[in-house]
Amino acid sequence: MDNGSNDHQGIYNIENGITSHDHGDKGGNLMAGKNGTRTPQTMSSSLLRKKSDPILMSKVRFQMLRDFLTNLQEVILGTKLAILFPAIPLAIAADFYHFGRPWIFALSLLGLTPLAERVSFLTEQNAYFTGPTVGGLLNATCGNATELIIALFALHQKKIDVVKYSLLGSILSNLLLVLGTSLLCGGLANIKKEQRYDRKQADVNALLLLLGLLCHMLPLMFKFAATPGIYIANYTLQLSRASSVFMLVAYIAYIFFQLKTHRQIFDAQEEDEEEEKAVIGFWSAFSWLVGMTVIIALLSEYVVGTIEAASSSWGISVSFISIILLPIVGNAAEHAGSIIFALKNKLDISLGVALGSATQISMFVVPLSVIVAWIMDIRMDLDFSLLETGSLAFTIIITAFTLQDGTSHYLKGMILFLCYIIIAACFFVQKTPLNNSTFNIGAEPKPSFGASAA
Repeated sequence: MDNGSNDHQGIYNIENGITSHDHGDKGGNLMAGKNGTRTPQTMSSSLLRKKSDPILMSKVRFQMLRDFLTNLQEVILGTKLAILFPAIPLAIAADFYHFGRPWIFALSLLGLTPLAERVSFLTEQNAYFTGPTVGGLLNATCGNATELIIALFALHQKKIDVVKYSLLGSILSNLLLVLGTSLLCGGLANIKKEQRYDRKQADVNALLLLLGLLCHMLPLMFKFAATPGIYIANYTLQLSRASSVFMLVAYIAYIFFQLKTHRQIFDAQEEDEEEEKAVIGFWSAFSWLVGMTVIIALLSEYVVGTIEAASSSWGISVSFISIILLPIVGNAAEHAGSIIFALKNKLDISLGVALGSATQISMFVVPLSVIVAWIMDIRMDLDFSLLETGSLAFTIIITAFTLQDGTSHYLKGMILFLCYIIIAACFFVQKTPLNNSTFNIGAEPKPSFGASAA
């Protein structure tokens, strides 16, 4: 019986490019969970994955073909979102044959949904081989790769408003929609149980979010506090760039805090999780990751290039599409996983998904976008205007108040969810046109993103 099990495992390893050397004496770096290669985000996405049967692939005669089909089965068919993959070639065909631009936008959005989940899967697969520290860095860097790529393409096309709207929307979505629906569904499913979570992780993320909020508010307050008639746009820009550097320093300190000095705070949520192994080899996962990143880049270019046409055709403001629709579609897999864990009364993981993603966007993607814009000679600052910054401030404050006592119930989730609906309604009725800044750094800019410069 043991020999049969070993033979079956040997076939499985050979098909997936995993050798005995990869396993090491005690499983090497292929094990998740205790080695710290898994994060709440990857654990959340794993709930949408489908188990494959390696015995089916063992019947294929040729080794190279068997390896390819095994990888295809794991990467393409290994997710419950595989039904959305046809949207990718349809979006490319729609662009090639010059179909309506709103169709290109809609198909590209649908195609990004499974790709975002697959990037999380492939990052996790690579993390099994690189060890907990490098794996944690990979997860911390690639956790919101879709948002980062969309932001970079929007910057390339000098659509600064789209960058700000989409990144703001990701933060609001994670803190209000994801966290709110998770607490609501979890509270209703466990209405007779007391739902508790570890406040330490929530406190750390809340502190970082408040720091990010300060960096957003200072340029706005600086603008309104300036003496009338004094041109302060350059000072606001310099303040934003300096703040972005310090935000990145704080994020690096957060990663070191999470992976090294206080790792036990973030590992506590994985104690009861079943340990898993890599299902494809390192180079296979790396190759698929590169390929899917290229496809995400292509679809992101479609999204950014057609967003205004979609807005005009559908009669919906660009702010609503960027702040509400883009984050919902781009993080659908992660959101669903967070709700499922809340239903299982595992709130630590749900909080890790929502707060971790919001922190990464606020403290890594936003300041990185400002620095990249600086390198590209584009004037992007941290002034998100009064309405957007006010929405962000109230979101972070109400989230911090919601999580202050370490317990949860469905009413807390309902309040957060209703806050999101109200903010969404606000941006739905807002019809402010885009102000795409195409000026150089030496020139005096026009007022951008809402309010005029003081």
